[in-house]
Amino acid sequence: MSCLMVERCGAISFDSPDQNAQCVRMLGNARVRGQAGLISERRGSYPLIDFRLLNTTAHSGEIGTKKRVKRLLSFQRYFHASRLLRGIVPQTCLHLLDEDYLGQARHMLSKVGMWNFDIFLFDRLTNGNSLVTLLCHLFNLHGLIHHFQLDMVKLYRFLVMIQEDYHSQNPYHNAVHAADVTQAMHCYLKEPKLARFLTPLDIMLGLMAAAAHDVDHPGFNQPFLIKTKHHLASLYQNISVLENHHWRSTVGMLRESGLLAHLPVEMIQDIEQQLGSLILATDISRQNEFLTRMKTHSDNRDLSLEDADHKHFILQIALKCADICNPCRVWDMSKQWSEKVCEEFYRQGDLEQRLQLEVTPLCNQQKDTISSIQIGFMSYIVEPLFVEWSRFTENTPLTRAMMSHLQKNKARWRGLVLKQHNSEDNSAQMNEDKSRTSQEVEHQ
Repeated sequence: MSCLMVERCGAISFDSPDQNAQCVRMLGNARVRGQAGLISERRGSYPLIDFRLLNTTAHSGEIGTKKRVKRLLSFQRYFHASRLLRGIVPQTCLHLLDEDYLGQARHMLSKVGMWNFDIFLFDRLTNGNSLVTLLCHLFNLHGLIHHFQLDMVKLYRFLVMIQEDYHSQNPYHNAVHAADVTQAMHCYLKEPKLARFLTPLDIMLGLMAAAAHDVDHPGFNQPFLIKTKHHLASLYQNISVLENHHWRSTVGMLRESGLLAHLPVEMIQDIEQQLGSLILATDISRQNEFLTRMKTHSDNRDLSLEDADHKHFILQIALKCADICNPCRVWDMSKQWSEKVCEEFYRQGDLEQRLQLEVTPLCNQQKDTISSIQIGFMSYIVEPLFVEWSRFTENTPLTRAMMSHLQKNKARWRGLVLKQHNSEDNSAQMNEDKSRTSQEVEHQ
């Protein structure tokens, strides 16, 4: 099936009426091909996974209206908050956000580069708008708005689209996770060994990719999409299915918002492609590929950030680290993230059981405990990557803090496993004692 170039909101045309009808049925007019021939997507371009299989609601018809009202009010809140964050006093008082909360949010943003930044608290202080508020601040902090002459209304429109296209019902893959990854990416971009080589374009790409790296995530992983023969799995031929969708969705929102429309076409195409390369690097199935290359560079000491390819590779590694940095946070935040991601795993496992499908590894609540999942994740995924990141950064204070938290958190989870095993052993011993006592009574 080959399609012709089309405008952003134009009709989609194909070589034959049958192909055209098939695509309309499959995509619902939501996917668009730009000047470079890159297909973009927005939410609605694939069949949503119906969460009503697990949870039903009696007021589902009201969802669309509420969402539109919320989006309108949210835009007003974002604009009001941004003026205050930039020190501009509003002429009239807009009673949508409490001034005390905004003051606390401003104070937190003054410490946005600290590793103990509490994204959960920040999300509460911004009334659930942590991603938009954080990104606006970081774009301003890094001088990106001025450098790229970005239109503020278009920037807000784009950021609202990003935040709204995360699914708030997902325990883990939601806008707060995106904000957390973005804050971590900001910290990594400040690492001395990397920072002095970064251009404004590198910084914008890093922050934008971090914010959008999981956009429109359905709350289910790639194996689930493949085994249920989901449209996205077919579209991307079972390869980096979600990551491709996150990338194409981001491109669709960039084009719809018109944020970069004033830039040269070649530059826009380069930004879209580099965003794709960064987001696709977060595919966990490619972990060994990136880890092996990073080890090779470190062993050979041949990384040169003056080389564009090497610098882009380190940005990919930085985003991968930011994406899985939860075990490197302080215990209270790390534990919350661990519980949230396992809740999402368990939801998938429950649905797979209801659909009589084989339960995906780590998704069986009866067999896979949070502690065991986290210990394995830290040992085989997180630690090897962060050891190499530590070698690259040459053991900076941030890296030492992260590695310290990682080891302490792993020890806490191991302690919980040991405690659970002791409790099970005691319970088994008590049952055995009861059984023996009962048998002795019977013999008497």
